[in-house]
Amino acid sequence: MSKKGFFTTNLHSDRHDGPEHGVLHKAIHPSVAYGYEDARHLAEVFQGKRAGYNYGRQLNPTVTALQNRITKMEDGIATVAFATGMAAISSTMLSLLKSGDHLVASAFLFGNTNSFFGTLQRLGIEITFVDATSSDAVAAAIKSNTRAVFVETIANPVTQIADMQGIGDLCESKGLVYIVDNTMTSPHLFKPKSVKASLTVNALTKYIGGHGNALGGAITDTGRYSWDKYPNIIDTYKEGQVAFWGITQIKKKGLRDMGASLGPEAAHHLAVGSETLPLRLDRACSNALELAKYCDQHPHIRNTFYPGLESHPQHERAQQLFGKFGAIFSIDLTDEVDCFDFLNKMDTVIASSNLGDNRSLGIPVAHTIFYEMGAERRASMGIADSMIRFSIGIEEIDDLLQDFEKALGK
Repeated sequence: MSKKGFFTTNLHSDRHDGPEHGVLHKAIHPSVAYGYEDARHLAEVFQGKRAGYNYGRQLNPTVTALQNRITKMEDGIATVAFATGMAAISSTMLSLLKSGDHLVASAFLFGNTNSFFGTLQRLGIEITFVDATSSDAVAAAIKSNTRAVFVETIANPVTQIADMQGIGDLCESKGLVYIVDNTMTSPHLFKPKSVKASLTVNALTKYIGGHGNALGGAITDTGRYSWDKYPNIIDTYKEGQVAFWGITQIKKKGLRDMGASLGPEAAHHLAVGSETLPLRLDRACSNALELAKYCDQHPHIRNTFYPGLESHPQHERAQQLFGKFGAIFSIDLTDEVDCFDFLNKMDTVIASSNLGDNRSLGIPVAHTIFYEMGAERRASMGIADSMIRFSIGIEEIDDLLQDFEKALGK
């Protein structure tokens, strides 16, 4: 049978996994405990010798169905879902790194990820932040104790595009774990496996869920990395196929030990939301491109940051990797326009902190999500006090353009 397309595969994911009673969506299973008539079977499930469910913190049938969806989306071998995207990142890092290890990371990371990496540094994990748009900068930062490289597909909010292919080749040659946060693009626009990523991150709250009604995150193992090369795998998890050692350790530590578990109701919302991902994101990307072009020519806007603009330094790279250019862009307003007044004049665009919603959202980044980072670090990332980041939704483009015209004035 020929391989079906992304849209078709995802729409029929639950049905083909054989849910109860022939339902088209996996049911919400709220139970925390699972009973066994034979206690030996319970023990075998705990020991990994038998498939099954032991406790809701680690496994849940509704969450399993969502994980299977994400694995298919990313063309991976296994996925672990978490309560949030940040839970996915923190659980992965705390599961795979230890004191004395070294991590190379993009200097343009999302504010909360950057904050968590500061926590890792306080735990004795060394981190070097580099300009990830150049694989040479990553190569120059690698040390004998480097264990992994972490980048995002499109940086938030200035939209830099990492040299993901070059970094993938580098990590493969050095035997490093290569972690790519795919949240800004989603598996619809990009599969990090294509650039040799070992693990992919998705904040399911964003484009995959799409409706702003459920939190969630996921880590997917692409099957590209040989975990027998990795020095931090605990002996307990060196059983079965080598390809699953890493994701098993992330699952056991992140869910069983740290408890960053995704609930079944949220998993159901995210799974149903994911069914329209291609439709939603294609329209949002189209809207974002039109708005970015408009902003790029407006006299009250000093800079517009969007990979779809030919003036963007990584425009050709984004075109080659993604095809479309994502649904976020940022602007720097000129001095005569106050960023708060500008947002307050908007009606269709909502002043709100989130990404990937069906509704268009805007936020003054220096005063909110990047405030704790401090002025010096913000400046090094290209974040001005006048910057506003937009996450563009699926409204009619004429309505969005009118909203920008009203806010900017004549």
